[in-house]
Amino acid sequence: MGKMAGNLSTRPETMNAFMCALIDDVKALDLMLVEGLFETGVQRIGAEQELCLLDHSWRPAPCIMDVLRLIDDPHFTTEHSRYNLEINLDPMGFTGAALSELERNLSDHLRRLDEVLHDLNFDRALVGILPTIRRSDLHLENLTPLPRYLLLNRTFNASRGEAYEFRIRGIDELITRHNSIMFEGCNTSFQVHLQISPESFVSRYNWAQAIAGPVLAAATNSPLLLGKRLWAETRIALFQQSVDTRKVSNALRERAPRVTFGNHWAEHSISNFYREDLARYRVLVSPGQFEDSLAKVRSGKVPALEALCFHNGTVYRWNRACYGITDGKPHVRIENRILPAGPSVVDEIANAAFWLGLMNQLPKNGEDVANLMDFDDAKANFFRAAQHGLDTRFRWISGESISADKLILESLLPTAREGLLHAGIVERDADHYLGIIEERVSSGRTGRSWMLASLARLKEDSAPYESAVAITAGMARRQKENQPVHTWSLAEKDEAGEWVNRYWSVVQIMSTDFFTVRSMDALYYAANMMNWKRLRYIPVEDEDERPVGLITARRLLDHFSTQDGAVDERDTVDQIMVRNPVTVSPETHSVDALKLMREARVGCLLVVKDGKLVGLLTELNFMNFSERSIQRLVEESRHLRSKEKALTSENKSETSK
Repeated sequence: MGKMAGNLSTRPETMNAFMCALIDDVKALDLMLVEGLFETGVQRIGAEQELCLLDHSWRPAPCIMDVLRLIDDPHFTTEHSRYNLEINLDPMGFTGAALSELERNLSDHLRRLDEVLHDLNFDRALVGILPTIRRSDLHLENLTPLPRYLLLNRTFNASRGEAYEFRIRGIDELITRHNSIMFEGCNTSFQVHLQISPESFVSRYNWAQAIAGPVLAAATNSPLLLGKRLWAETRIALFQQSVDTRKVSNALRERAPRVTFGNHWAEHSISNFYREDLARYRVLVSPGQFEDSLAKVRSGKVPALEALCFHNGTVYRWNRACYGITDGKPHVRIENRILPAGPSVVDEIANAAFWLGLMNQLPKNGEDVANLMDFDDAKANFFRAAQHGLDTRFRWISGESISADKLILESLLPTAREGLLHAGIVERDADHYLGIIEERVSSGRTGRSWMLASLARLKEDSAPYESAVAITAGMARRQKENQPVHTWSLAEKDEAGEWVNRYWSVVQIMSTDFFTVRSMDALYYAANMMNWKRLRYIPVEDEDERPVGLITARRLLDHFSTQDGAVDERDTVDQIMVRNPVTVSPETHSVDALKLMREARVGCLLVVKDGKLVGLLTELNFMNFSERSIQRLVEESRHLRSKEKALTSENKSETSK
């Protein structure tokens, strides 16, 4: 899309011309298929690495433009958000030491990136969704400042016509709304490309769909979003909902989301993918200029099919059909978009090896999977894997129900090994990378399970955001060692180094799980709630979650002390609530919030974002923070004394010698 983004337009005349160019591109593609112009007999692989940029507090760092300016390399490019970056790796033949070479190339690019990030005092992380990302990071100021991203945001918003709604349920539940496509910037992936011949494209694409579930189950690395434990691979649900242009209000009309697994097996040829997309998905924006592809083919030249590729970039299939040109020869390939970034480079290459091996072997084992398996089972397998990871049970060939670990270990891994060896991949590489998948699945230690296990360990003596920081810091550091995730130790609470930096803002210490009442609720109800939950404060909000008051234990006590203990069912919350309570934003500096509490002589601040109540900040929050702070100071002091004692002992020993 970036190559054609210079003159983006939504003018009707330009859009109509673009639609005509799209139709001509499909006809040109058909003509090329008939005349056998595509490269055959060659398999190439490629990859795209997306990643998150981090600041010194392990939060998203919106520094992409500075990084690209300093690195000055076309392999590095922008992503949707200013705190994300993409690395495009050069394609290579799928044979020999291709897998280990892919790992070396990616590691070399990351080392170069690390040098630039070090100079800027930044870092990076490979993860499907960054644990430390917050709502305050999802504002349009963090949209990459290039015309194509700004126009796409406006176009998606106009197509939807209302706020984006998010509903994702896991251990916790996320229900929220947002007014832009910025949630899409939470997602980062490791995309793998496989070039294949047009004749076998349909069969192999269908197998890519069939194996999507088990491959994803072994690779999940996105369980956390905004502090909530959601799907094993939350990125799958989040991506679909973050660019969903369907209107919620029109429930009777069936429309396909722009992020899609598809609704049926592929048929006939690759052209059908593009016809389907043209018929089902409206053109959102036109690049304003395009070649005459039919004329090029008829004159014996290879067209770029720029219009078709541009539109293809606005429809997000989890397995995407792609057209390209290498050394003057056109080719087709499948782009696997299901895999998350991380946990480490070697894990990513292992995921790629698993998928590539299966893709190279399964079509050779018999007929089209469309004759062996119901498409709805393949689709359900994919979404079940995204929700449950290795805990999934799949409905496999001929309707067999089988657990993820048994299917992968007993059937798919041996098949993938055969596929890699048949492609000419050296046995050493095949065994090394598939061995990582085997150990990961056998132990159940995916990136998802590492994060959740670390979180469970940390939450005993760490605040929620503190745990997210420790997980992010621990993950970023372990990635640099490039060891597979199943060998990682769990994150420790001191992973982030200068822990004090994590408490600069209210959002890092406030309570987000709190109880509220309405102004016309019975006061007796509020009093009993405070008693049951041992609360000193209860916010009062309206039906739109806007704060309108605050009940304090002191006011409640004063009220009932004047009633001689009698209960009047007619008494309501608004009779005693504090009106116009003191509020702060989540981004308020913690020190400023503490100062405000002291000056206003209050023990509770309501935390408000966009007019809605999002948190509660009380003396108890600061007490818990102070306890952890003092505990760490004591631990650091003990460590320093121990170190000094060891040095003194060592010096005495040297002196005696």
